[in-house]
Amino acid sequence: MNNNLLVTKRDGRKDPLDLEKIHRVITWASEGLNNVSVSQVELKSHIQFFDGIKTADIHETLIKSAADLISTEAPDYQYLAARLAIYHLRKKAYGQFEPPTLYEHVCRVVDLGKYDRHLLSDYTKEEFDQMDSFIQHQRDMNFSYAAVKQLEGKYLVQNRITGEYYESPQFLYILIGACLFSPYPKETRLDYIQRFYDAVSLFKLSLPTPIMAGVRTPTRQFSSCVLIECDDSLDSINATAGAIVKYVSQRAGIGVNAGRIRALGSAIRSGEAYHTGCIPFYKHFQTAVKSCSQGGVRGGAATLFYPVWHLEVESLLVLKNNRGVEENRVRHLDYGVQFNRLMYQRLIKGEHITLFSPSDVPGLYDAFFEDQEKFEQLYVQYENDENIRKRTVKAVELFSLFAAERASTGRIYLQNVDHCNTHSPFDPKQAPIRQSNLCLEIALPTKPLTRIDDPEGEIALCTLAAFNLGAIEDPNELEPLADLIVRALDSLLSYQDYPVPAAQNSSLNRRTLGVGVINFAYYLAKHGVKYSDGSANPLTHRTFEAIQYYLLKASNKLAKEFGACPKFNETTYAKGILPIDTYKNDVDNICSEPLHLDWEMLRQDIREYGLRNSTLSALMPSETSSQISNATNGIEPPRGYISIKASKDGILKQVVPDYQNLQENYELLWDIPSNDGYLQLVAIMQKFIDQTISANTNYDPSRFEGSKVPMKLLLKDLLTAYKLGVKTLYYHNTRDGAKDAQDDLDDGCAGGACKI
Repeated sequence: MNNNLLVTKRDGRKDPLDLEKIHRVITWASEGLNNVSVSQVELKSHIQFFDGIKTADIHETLIKSAADLISTEAPDYQYLAARLAIYHLRKKAYGQFEPPTLYEHVCRVVDLGKYDRHLLSDYTKEEFDQMDSFIQHQRDMNFSYAAVKQLEGKYLVQNRITGEYYESPQFLYILIGACLFSPYPKETRLDYIQRFYDAVSLFKLSLPTPIMAGVRTPTRQFSSCVLIECDDSLDSINATAGAIVKYVSQRAGIGVNAGRIRALGSAIRSGEAYHTGCIPFYKHFQTAVKSCSQGGVRGGAATLFYPVWHLEVESLLVLKNNRGVEENRVRHLDYGVQFNRLMYQRLIKGEHITLFSPSDVPGLYDAFFEDQEKFEQLYVQYENDENIRKRTVKAVELFSLFAAERASTGRIYLQNVDHCNTHSPFDPKQAPIRQSNLCLEIALPTKPLTRIDDPEGEIALCTLAAFNLGAIEDPNELEPLADLIVRALDSLLSYQDYPVPAAQNSSLNRRTLGVGVINFAYYLAKHGVKYSDGSANPLTHRTFEAIQYYLLKASNKLAKEFGACPKFNETTYAKGILPIDTYKNDVDNICSEPLHLDWEMLRQDIREYGLRNSTLSALMPSETSSQISNATNGIEPPRGYISIKASKDGILKQVVPDYQNLQENYELLWDIPSNDGYLQLVAIMQKFIDQTISANTNYDPSRFEGSKVPMKLLLKDLLTAYKLGVKTLYYHNTRDGAKDAQDDLDDGCAGGACKI
């Protein structure tokens, strides 16, 4: 011990510097870990001790020192750093390492205005004491370093101005369960809370950012994705912008359908004026999206949708690129371009695509989503009508412009609107799908607003969660987990507030959920199968069959208890039609795996009792929340054995799960020779998933002559995806020569908006 130097404690007291205490803390953090060295952490820290140094500064230096040592040779440093960070966090939150009792904690944080007051009126002290007995605070030691930093940055209740923290992770998990199951009968709710707590704290279930950050606080908006449709009128455009502001401010990622807006030069008021076109209104939406930072949790973001046959499409396709001037660019939105069967047929046949303003071709825009035969009939009719303003473009030129902009920006997305409506849980004649969201996995009905408080409009919300496939040994484990997560998310729909009536209208009538997966790459590695060679196809079929089956079974069970959702009659499920009845049969050519579960009995039960939820599944990116579970994100192959992500706290390194045993089994992104195997897996998943999938295409230019990806290949992949029934394509990733480990691509969900 060095008695000459004093340290400043967190409470301001000064004590002699105790080097042995520092050594003991690092030794404690290293317990049970492999290939970590206490002395290495001490040496790496290079702490320059001086009189009055703060203990908090010493601790932060040690955390950073341990984090810098994370490598594939010594991945357990990610746990050593995490334990030091948890120690530091608890000291900041409670003034000591040991957390208080749950009841004391809730009383204090409710008094501070950070927790929702209903917790204390809904539960007795005895019930809080019982919940306290469920909590296993040592599970905090299972987090990786990246997970703790994400928890601190995005999820834990805190004062973002002063930097104060009010909780540690296990309180977060138990209180989410307490909020969501509070309406359940007293005889059963504590059992549900315990099972839910175990499932999320042991990482079997992964929760999205809005739920992790928001449930238990007074801000009650937890849907990850918001879909807003705009009509071709000033009132609707302004109502859309108002709804965007309300939802961006409450942590949601936005999809905006602006496909109805008429083209530049269209007549207004019978020719009294002519229309300024789409771009000024897109700029209006961009301003609305960027007006709020989502409470410091993440920046606002949106994807805007329009049809590929829109008269202005050639100008709209380049809105995101770096050429041009501000007047003709809208770079801070992402874009989803909408295609259908006729557009692909024109490409294959070497024909032209005719461009129209939606305002000039009555019925065409609606038929684009609702009825493909009617669309084709009207489209050809309008092409032959000499009185209608139009322009023709070679299909290959238009598709090539789309593909080039998608490759250049990475952020021009694709929606196959016919697949979204023919392989859908909704009857397209009653509830057509006219857009997706900014992560391209939500496909829900919308209706334009005429004003911000329009009760007839329909803003679609989707509430997300995911199964951690890496924590599941047998598909049968999915059944109890599906029951838990469907109950929790369905309860959340009634628990949350709705800032806009059109969102409440949609949510409580349709009760849409989107449960996906994380850790798919680890799941494949554990089973010794690959993305690229077809070996994962049968396993993927069995797994996603079980996921959809058990989610439907859980929702059917809820319908027996609480009744079907009010607009169940607008679903195809109400007619006894299941996803296994409407997928593209081309999938059978790539996977001959039979169905293993009793779909006919399920069909009978659904027809008899209905479903509590119109949709149940969607495969989202889960870029941020997968880190909490130390999982690979979504369905994606990792770019490297270590992912390196930039955050406001610096660089976060995370090693793929069980690297030391499974290194040879992982297939890294840039080792995969083409998109074919991946797209096959997406198609197999889409056979069962009732919404859609955040699926990416990936290209390594160094594989091609002149380091240029051939346009022919880009178009071939679009056609392959369409042929197999893929509904949406998200990122176009291009390898840029950076190290494989580097994975700091900005997430299209805008720092996490709709990822779970």
